[in-house]
Amino acid sequence: VIEVKNLYKSYGEKGVLSDINFSVSHGQSVAVVGKSGAGKSVLLRCLIGLVKPDEGTIYVDNKLINTMNFQQLQSIRSKIGMVFQFGALFDSMTVGENISLALQKLTKLNDDEIQDRLFKSLEAVGMEGTEDLMPAELSGGMKKRVGIARAIAIKPAYLFYDEPTTGLDPVMTDSINRLIRKFQDTGDVTAVIVTHEMRT
Repeated sequence: VIEVKNLYKSYGEKGVLSDINFSVSHGQSVAVVGKSGAGKSVLLRCLIGLVKPDEGTIYVDNKLINTMNFQQLQSIRSKIGMVFQFGALFDSMTVGENISLALQKLTKLNDDEIQDRLFKSLEAVGMEGTEDLMPAELSGGMKKRVGIARAIAIKPAYLFYDEPTTGLDPVMTDSINRLIRKFQDTGDVTAVIVTHEMRT
């Protein structure tokens, strides 16, 4: 489903990724572990076509990413739920608006269906009743949960997690890890998790 072969990426003289090779089968989850600044987030950007590798090939959904045009990439991206560091919520939008935006942009659901998907996604991460809160009213762990809710709301085939537990205390880290395992246990979602924390 996902295959990376002989991937290289550098910025100027600074090598970031060197001869990266791995594959992920349907329903499998793979953790890419490395210290901060090792290029893990760059790898994710390559996987979704935001960054072009210098060498190597990337297949997602069994399709070659390297040579895709914008429309083809958008088609692939619509199947990917992305969980960003620190949640990456829009500060000027409520929790509900943050999640609904992805559904409005990436699906053909009507307003009632979007509302239903919103509530179910928040419930899945234990954040029901928070749809009217602003990001400033949320703790770090709550923002991470909302970020996961936004990612799963589109019912993606793939989930990419960028440092999902960074900045959290051990209790909240374990809570987020349980959530990640919960979604993987369904066997329907293929996941790539980049992290510098071994417990993730």
